[in-house]
Amino acid sequence: MKRIQLTAPASIRTTIQLPSSKSICNRALIINALAYGTCVPENLSDCDDTRVMIRALQDMPETIDILAAGTAMRFLTAYLSVTEGTHILTGTTRMKQRPIQLLVDALRSLGARIDYVENEGFPPLRITGSKLTGNEITLPGSVSSQYISALLMIGPVLENGLTIHLTGDIISRSYIDLTLQLMHEFGAEAGWKAENTLTVSARPYRPIPYYVENDWSAASYWYEIAALAEEAEIELPGLFRQSYQGDSKVAELFGQLGVKTIYEDRKVILRKNGTPVTRMDYNFINQPDLAQTFVVTCAMLDIPFRFTGLQSLKIKETDRIAALIAEMKKLGYIIREAEDSILYWEGERCEADIAPAIDTYEDHRMAMAFAPAILRLKKLAINHPEVVSKSYPHYWDNLLTAGFGITEA
Repeated sequence: MKRIQLTAPASIRTTIQLPSSKSICNRALIINALAYGTCVPENLSDCDDTRVMIRALQDMPETIDILAAGTAMRFLTAYLSVTEGTHILTGTTRMKQRPIQLLVDALRSLGARIDYVENEGFPPLRITGSKLTGNEITLPGSVSSQYISALLMIGPVLENGLTIHLTGDIISRSYIDLTLQLMHEFGAEAGWKAENTLTVSARPYRPIPYYVENDWSAASYWYEIAALAEEAEIELPGLFRQSYQGDSKVAELFGQLGVKTIYEDRKVILRKNGTPVTRMDYNFINQPDLAQTFVVTCAMLDIPFRFTGLQSLKIKETDRIAALIAEMKKLGYIIREAEDSILYWEGERCEADIAPAIDTYEDHRMAMAFAPAILRLKKLAINHPEVVSKSYPHYWDNLLTAGFGITEA
């Protein structure tokens, strides 16, 4: 088993070049392809999720293997449905266990030609592109926002446009708004017609030059480092005060945990500032990818918490709720679950492992959220650290730049 052992610096003063936002990259790539753009968007991420998307769109092979990239699986399922040719869309063993039936059913209702190659409801898929004449879909608002975004992005190229009705509570609305904003920039007419209804006009995209902002999700781990360090000043270029990314909320949230955000021209500076709150309660319905960061940070700071809106965590790269409970126990914390969507900690402790080694479950965010805990621990190892390549390939290099020690164990 590949494993690294971490050590922490006494203080941190560093400048870190974050990866660009894979959420923006993958949306911009799909929209640019639908616009028949000849200019590739600038500042693209070199993470796994974006690399597989670029390769798929450039090469368009008969069999497209997107590995563990859930975003690519969902976005390409919709894209291939309106693109000439027949393709097999497949991925890793875990990807073949991640449900996609709701998206396939929605696309079929529009006229898409999609078949399951192995198990009903799961990848791999055989997709034959065609002109889709349907124009109205109803979906639960609690489905992955990537399903909704995948459908929205093909809306402008449908003969009759698209109307999406969402029932019940809508999760990750900020990611839907991100998709709409990017669509607007490429010339589409799309938006919220009502609280639960989205409409897209049958108006083709126009190709434009596009520059991708850096990743606020990746920034969250540096906020965590700033919160857990005794002294810290961290400069993060390439982040904007007015960001389309829902995870930019991390700046406000970490203000409660003693980290001040200073905005300058296209960069932020993080500084320790004041005393953290004594308890944190928050609904992560719009920022589910930040949950692991805040679970680890709050526990390390001895701040009880109750985090709701986590229902999508069970269908991520792993069941993140189960993974967090298991790995936090190794550090001596009893985290509890409620209603398949809530994680809470009231200060309950257990005996910690003497030399804890965190399992990462093929999930990049498990590795990146747990690594900063070394700032409050004597020993910490991370198993299969290579998983960070999914979204932040240079994460460990950046930790070395900041003064952390990393050795193969």
